[in-house]
Amino acid sequence: MTVKLFAGVDLAAEASRTGLAFLSESDGKCVVDRLKVGADDSSIIEAISVAERTGVDVPLGWPDQFVELITAHSAHELHPPRSTDRQWRRGMAMRATDVAVHERTGLWPLSVATERIAYAAMRWAGIEANLRESGIRVARGGSGALFEVYPAAALKVWSLQHRGYKGAKNSASRLELVAALSERIAYMDWNGHKDQCIEDDDALDAVLAALIAYEAFSGRCVPPPEDLSATIKREGWIWLPKS
Repeated sequence: MTVKLFAGVDLAAEASRTGLAFLSESDGKCVVDRLKVGADDSSIIEAISVAERTGVDVPLGWPDQFVELITAHSAHELHPPRSTDRQWRRGMAMRATDVAVHERTGLWPLSVATERIAYAAMRWAGIEANLRESGIRVARGGSGALFEVYPAAALKVWSLQHRGYKGAKNSASRLELVAALSERIAYMDWNGHKDQCIEDDDALDAVLAALIAYEAFSGRCVPPPEDLSATIKREGWIWLPKS
């Protein structure tokens, strides 16, 4: 019997709010093997190094236009924008994959250029550098050791509750979501970890990240388009289920 290990990381700016989950897969059945909230960088690096694939819930890169803006502005070489102010700012704020997620689901991922999620992305940049130094291939488009994921958008694709399940006050919503997810993903065994996911949304998102990594590895997620391969190599690509 061949057992594959899939990991999921709900990355926050601080280790104390970072969830880390492991799924053990064999013959198409996944078991939540380990789950914790409070994962430091070394734990994440170790998980990625031993897992078949890892789902990471954080932007892996910044929008190309935003990087160009910062570079040009720093060098006093920025040209005046030709489009409307709002169009210009939107182009700087969102990655190609963010636009693709919005077109498919109606959801806008948090902008890594303008939202506080940038703090978590900066943490990820350091982790990625350590992974590269260790010889682990971390292609941002998903052809290496990991996939970028967005649990809320995956839940919407699965026609499950995708809003209002975060925070201590929404444990009742998480109870309903975990129950619905158990019916929708019949091949997953929570292995006694349901209560932790109901109590803590960081734990639940870590499990979802690992689950999406398994789905992507199994060919059941939408890959990045070939015509955006150069952009995605820098910006990253959010892997969503096909159906």
